Amino acid sequence: MKMKSLKEVDFEIYSLIRKEKKRETNKILMIASENYVSKAVMEAQGSLFTNKYAEGYPGRRYYGGCEYADEVERLAQERAKELFKAEHVNVQPHSGTQANMAVYLAFLKPGDTIMGMSLTHGGHLSHGSPVNFTGKIYKTVFYGVNKDTGYIDMDEVRKLAHEHKPKIIITGASAYPRTIDFNAFSEIAKEVGAYLMADIAHIAGLVATGIHPSPINASDFVTTTTHKTLRGPRGGVIMCKAEHAKGIDKAVFPGIQGGPLVHVIAAKAVAFKEALSEEFRDYQKKVVNNAKTLANALKKKGFKMVSDGTDNHLMLVDLTNLNITGKEAEEALDKAGITVNKNTIPFDTKPPTITSGIRIGTPCVTTRGMGEDEMEEIAEIIDKVLKNISNDSVIKEMKKKVQDLCKRFPIY
Repeated sequence: MKMKSLKEVDFEIYSLIRKEKKRETNKILMIASENYVSKAVMEAQGSLFTNKYAEGYPGRRYYGGCEYADEVERLAQERAKELFKAEHVNVQPHSGTQANMAVYLAFLKPGDTIMGMSLTHGGHLSHGSPVNFTGKIYKTVFYGVNKDTGYIDMDEVRKLAHEHKPKIIITGASAYPRTIDFNAFSEIAKEVGAYLMADIAHIAGLVATGIHPSPINASDFVTTTTHKTLRGPRGGVIMCKAEHAKGIDKAVFPGIQGGPLVHVIAAKAVAFKEALSEEFRDYQKKVVNNAKTLANALKKKGFKMVSDGTDNHLMLVDLTNLNITGKEAEEALDKAGITVNKNTIPFDTKPPTITSGIRIGTPCVTTRGMGEDEMEEIAEIIDKVLKNISNDSVIKEMKKKVQDLCKRFPIY
């Protein structure tokens, strides 16, 4: 059978990929959970390891011909251990949610109580949301942020933990702009005899480079995605103390997954190697500096920040004082060429499909090489668009500025 190119085989998909390339190239992407991978990561993920079935673990496979797949997985494991200073690493989870699922499956029983951050306060679906499997299988308790400060209310965390005695406490978030005190969570978990799981999906790149405190020593389990700030392929990882290694590995395979995606594991290994470099550390510093600069620039223009700023790669903008919704802001900014996502804010009165806020992140723009001067420009564009949300001529004018920025800072 003659192997043909994608363009020859499926012009529709080929065309959609081209359109996506154009979108990513000609728009400023500011969704906090997205990033641009390197050419090296894409090359590894697009490799012929996609052909290989490799159920099991290195040296213990259920298929023949896995000698090179074994080497790939071992490299990914050893690099992740070095990067995060972890005792044990499983690189097989297909996603962050599946990484979390494996931890729950290994150490919880249906009906056990779990405690995580409320989704509407910045948590994640897989931390107990009623629409997620976690909310259907386990009893769930939620903590949130202080209404006045926007910071996690640790007094509430302690009170709820003592009241409900959860089997596992989950820390980590998808829309929380401040530093997480993993040691404080660890103390509370020990007080009530709970496991502590830190989901660092959003801040993994910051943790790996020491920009954000690490939860490795404070937690029983650490889960993460490999995209977002880590700038790798889409996938998941579990890190744990050596004593939990057997339970975690068994929960991943054969517990929730069959054959691992060896081509994705190869791409994870490449991303871990990149993340061990001094260049990557400098990149993470710039991500945070850009976020702080952008947040401060927006504040000067009258925008309200949840928690009044940011310590990491993202900010949550409360739009209630502008009398516009997150949905309206997302759509208007997209017309101007800036991609953000509508997001609930703590104590939001609007539904998740509308929201009162937007989440803005700086990983993508920093990968493109933009710095603090460009953050000031972007703040000006956001300000003009959202304060003239029905003025098409202003939006078109801002779109030209966006296109100029994109031309000045190409991706690849």
